[in-house]
Amino acid sequence: MSETAPPPFLFHQGTQPLLVSMPHAGTYVPTALAERFTPEARQVPDTDWHMERLYAFAKDMGASILVATHSRYVVDLNRPPDGASLYPGQSVTGLCPVDTFDDTPIYAAGDVPDDAEIAARRDAVWAPYHAQLRSELDRIRAQHGVAMLWDAHSIRSVLPRFFEGKLPDLNLGTADGASCDPALAQELLSLAKAAHGYTAVLNGRFKGGYITRHYGEPEQGVHAVQLEMTQSSYMQEALPFDYLPERAERIQPVLEQMLNAALAFARKSHM
Repeated sequence: MSETAPPPFLFHQGTQPLLVSMPHAGTYVPTALAERFTPEARQVPDTDWHMERLYAFAKDMGASILVATHSRYVVDLNRPPDGASLYPGQSVTGLCPVDTFDDTPIYAAGDVPDDAEIAARRDAVWAPYHAQLRSELDRIRAQHGVAMLWDAHSIRSVLPRFFEGKLPDLNLGTADGASCDPALAQELLSLAKAAHGYTAVLNGRFKGGYITRHYGEPEQGVHAVQLEMTQSSYMQEALPFDYLPERAERIQPVLEQMLNAALAFARKSHM
């Protein structure tokens, strides 16, 4: 019996001028590809786990939700289609990653994807996700006059390959101020910094990936913000990567405050 792959994304259309994108929430790896992976890579450890559950409140707020189904090990939806580095000079993973965040190989026998395989994955998974993202932002802007894009991410709090020490809990990225109105960015940072028990930074190690940089056009009425948050804020950072409801319930009101601020800004900016 042949394997049936899920669609490249799951999508819920909301009623408010807010789209929450979750490009690294997917865990699906086709069986034939998983067979080429190391046992470690088959666990897809670099997933942004439980994003849908963590942001479940956003649907109730009226946000549109776009969620990846495929693992970033298949293709990384937050990388440019040509695979160019987002952080020149720093260690990064590519469009079709060949190593994990721990700098271990993904492919057991070293049979990394060639250009044709990368192009096929890009066409099958990356392109449909971005087509949906673009069309929904265009629809929201046409309906509301403004669109707010929230790119939701999470990462292990300690990852020596990418940063020293422990990462701040709430890492807001606006492409160094280019992807959203600076007043909104400052308001979001103030809310994050005021959150008891959490640390926050704006445009620190994570300034926003391809999605934030490509779609954020504040002068055109599209404001994009990336939030990279520590997984220790809501889940177990090691196998089995369990969701920790009590921890999640502490951080969710902070996330909800920030999304409400983004929505309020959108409404105010179009009055």
